[in-house]
Amino acid sequence: MPRSSSASRASSATSSRGKPHTVRIIGGDWKRTPLPVLDLEGLRPTPDRVRETLFNWLGQRLDGLRCLDLFAGTGALGFEAASRGAARVLMVERNAKAARQLRDVRTRLAAQSVEVVEADGLRLATGLPPRSFDIVFLDPPFGEELLPRALEATAPLVAEQGYLYVESGEPLDLDALEALAGWTMVRQGKAGAVFYHLLQRENDE
Repeated sequence: MPRSSSASRASSATSSRGKPHTVRIIGGDWKRTPLPVLDLEGLRPTPDRVRETLFNWLGQRLDGLRCLDLFAGTGALGFEAASRGAARVLMVERNAKAARQLRDVRTRLAAQSVEVVEADGLRLATGLPPRSFDIVFLDPPFGEELLPRALEATAPLVAEQGYLYVESGEPLDLDALEALAGWTMVRQGKAGAVFYHLLQRENDE
């Protein structure tokens, strides 16, 4: 999933010998399965310890849940969710090479719950039915000022009592974000330059 505009972070996706870096699925049916990280500018997978924290917050298993990984990148979050029993994981990635790799991994894992779509995430999100996902993973590229628009596009897609996971270059201010009216900050943390947040939609009145 996730990407940043930082060239230094992109370069860290390869080893000192120039070989592709990998991340691993950390739990569920495909635990320890490696996921390749392409040498693409701005590609920044969610770190293992952040994913471990996130899925501890979510309760480890996601059996039967519907998930959207809107800026999929490596697919680290989406495949992690599928590994933990999610019934549907829609991965959206606009980079053709990255999308092709996601499809290759899906085939290798025989991940029938995973659907990969090569598209612009914001455009696709505006056409999806409201309240059609239980969890949305949201990590737009840093530095492109996409986050407010991404929140506006994805908040309506989350079911009542569902979750929105957000990575960003600065802490979220719920009071300053109109799209997050009616949401509660469940947990938040920081790893290096990345702030990560788990939000939950409140009950409808």
